[in-house]
Amino acid sequence: MSGPLRVAAAQIAPVWLDREATLARVVEAIDEAAGLGAGLVAFGECLVPGYPFWVDRTDGARFESPVQTELWAHYVDQAVDLDAGQLEPVFEAARRGRIGVVLGVLERPAERGESVYATAVSIDSRGALRAAHRKLMPTYEERLVWATGDGHGLRTWPLDDFTVGALNCWENWMPLARASLQAQGEDLHVAIWPGNPRNTLDITRHMAREGRSYVLSVSGLLRPEDLTEEVIDRLPQADALRSAAADLPWARGGSCLAGPDGEWVIEPVLDEAGLFVAEIDAAAVRRARQTFDPAGHYSRPDVFELHVDRRRQRLGRFEDE
Repeated sequence: MSGPLRVAAAQIAPVWLDREATLARVVEAIDEAAGLGAGLVAFGECLVPGYPFWVDRTDGARFESPVQTELWAHYVDQAVDLDAGQLEPVFEAARRGRIGVVLGVLERPAERGESVYATAVSIDSRGALRAAHRKLMPTYEERLVWATGDGHGLRTWPLDDFTVGALNCWENWMPLARASLQAQGEDLHVAIWPGNPRNTLDITRHMAREGRSYVLSVSGLLRPEDLTEEVIDRLPQADALRSAAADLPWARGGSCLAGPDGEWVIEPVLDEAGLFVAEIDAAAVRRARQTFDPAGHYSRPDVFELHVDRRRQRLGRFEDE
């Protein structure tokens, strides 16, 4: 084993619903994490360009509401097309800092029309894309905004002595989604969230204890100082958003890190922006798996077998002469 790995939770706020300005913040945080010696830095769910907090605060289910159609159209416009090179500054920052990155983005793939996905993008320390995992099942009001994903991004990748996997928000509660990563040797799980401690407080330690893995949960922020009048005034339906903003904060963080014994390495951090850094050691995983290894001697493949379809969903598959 090569020794401990330093990992960082980047608990930051987006420039809400502004892709380019938020990407600038992400690149700055990657550079800072690399400067602190981190080998991996992770960000919250759909941080670029931001989580759709307006939906449940502006009567989001009202059919053909101008508030909803205009905000959604703007949101889609600010989404990321991976094939168009819009994340190249992030790939370059990973290469420059020789650091792995897990980043939550709103993805709009060209072949899927105007549909958008909450996608966890995993980038290795060479700046290569290792996985783009579209959230399998948006939760509750998210279904008014995000399309349902597929299994294509359920992939792990190596980082020093670790094998990294990532899931978005509530799909971390899906036992088979977790098992699909454990079956690929995952021992460093990254869980990305929009930003509240109720999401991270219990499940982070549970997943760590279950997987006998390190679990890094990373959340975003959106507080009164993050959603200023200047930010709101640049957005469609500013009056509706200004009224909705009366109940800020919408995201309080809660980023944390649990070890393979289920104990805290970094306890949940609330309301504070920053990089929260700790060292993790693969030897601790090996010790914890002496009694229980969920993908090894405790998996019983003679009784249970998981089938995962990793084909990318497409409307058409074309054959030409």
